[in-house]
Amino acid sequence: MTGVTGFLTPLEDADVELLRRDIQVLHRMVQVSLVLNSTLELDALLKFIMDVAAELSEAESASILLMDKNTHQLHFTASTGTDIRMLQKIPVPLDGSIAGATVTENRPILIADTKKDPRHFHEVGDAIRYDVRSLVSIPMRIREQVIGVLQAVNKKTDAGVFDDEDVRRLSILAALAAVAIENARLIEALQEALDDLDRLDKIKSDFIAIASHELRTPLGLILGYATFLKDDAQGQVGEHADAVLKSAMRMRNLIEDMANLTQIRTEDDDLELKVVTVNSIMRSVQQDVAELADAKGQIFIVDAPVEQIEIMAERSRLEQALTNVLNNAVKFTPERGVITLKSQLKGNEVWLIAEDSGVGLAAEDLEHIFDQFYQVEDHMTRHHGGMGLGLTIAKAIVERHKGRIWAESKGLGHGSTFFVSLPLAYPPQS
Repeated sequence: MTGVTGFLTPLEDADVELLRRDIQVLHRMVQVSLVLNSTLELDALLKFIMDVAAELSEAESASILLMDKNTHQLHFTASTGTDIRMLQKIPVPLDGSIAGATVTENRPILIADTKKDPRHFHEVGDAIRYDVRSLVSIPMRIREQVIGVLQAVNKKTDAGVFDDEDVRRLSILAALAAVAIENARLIEALQEALDDLDRLDKIKSDFIAIASHELRTPLGLILGYATFLKDDAQGQVGEHADAVLKSAMRMRNLIEDMANLTQIRTEDDDLELKVVTVNSIMRSVQQDVAELADAKGQIFIVDAPVEQIEIMAERSRLEQALTNVLNNAVKFTPERGVITLKSQLKGNEVWLIAEDSGVGLAAEDLEHIFDQFYQVEDHMTRHHGGMGLGLTIAKAIVERHKGRIWAESKGLGHGSTFFVSLPLAYPPQS
């Protein structure tokens, strides 16, 4: 058949070689993408990209230079074939260098013979004793901003000159390298932000600990003198002394909350757990809260279980947590309101449930009600006192008992329900 042979023509051989080369390039690009998505180690990633850049452009070496925003100089960040520590000591200016021209002009630059180009910054080659004959320089961009340059040096082919195909391939690698650098910078910024939060958190904890400690001594004197005046004074002076004593007691409770919060945040898991009954804890808490509820004219109901439900707990701590939850209910429940404390068995857990007919909680408050210093009311117009630590302390105590605490409400004006879930000391057999 005319024009059909069993052999490839020279033109077809060239096409096959070009196709083979393109497949090789695509394969290496996929490898770079996989490494980019699977590692956060920037130095290793950039070194890998440099190796691929030198391989695909058939160059003796490749390197990345990044822009310093303060000095407006370029600095070597990664390189092949040369000790990067030597290169990092050599800043490359924007004026008087091919890399600088690549940044300022924001375009690739091909140099067939560096000795004939006055922009060539020969100090780098002189310092490391390396003869730079030809190079290609590619801008690295992040959101249209040039952050650095990818360069390949000394084409190893007979012609020794880089071409447009090298520019195309290296431009893809430059984009991948820019993504890797941007990711590393974002991670570094995130880590710095987290470190700042840790430092701020420590400062806050230290302040709470120091303030609570330093306030104890003058407050003790105030309580002592106020008690003395109340016992001995009569009439208006006695009333004033009683007002001072009540305010001092309120301040003491706030200081105790601050001290308890600091202690819970710094303690290890050193709870002295013993077998206690839910019934006894509920009755003990009832005694602590009943007087406060009576003073506000509220109805406080404790529906303790008849059976002996046993849990592992440090009694004083767990009673403190439940008291904080109930004191919160008393605070936000109006006169003649109803507060109920009951329990339910739920599989291997017991739930302690505190219901109130108080002001209720908005949906956004449910997410933050246990946060430190969180106030449901605006601090300029609120009618209820406190620092917003009671529920935070309760949550910390419950979680140290391997339990959970959460709140539910149908909205403002519909009351609230707080749940404390604790594991049973002896779970029932399946």
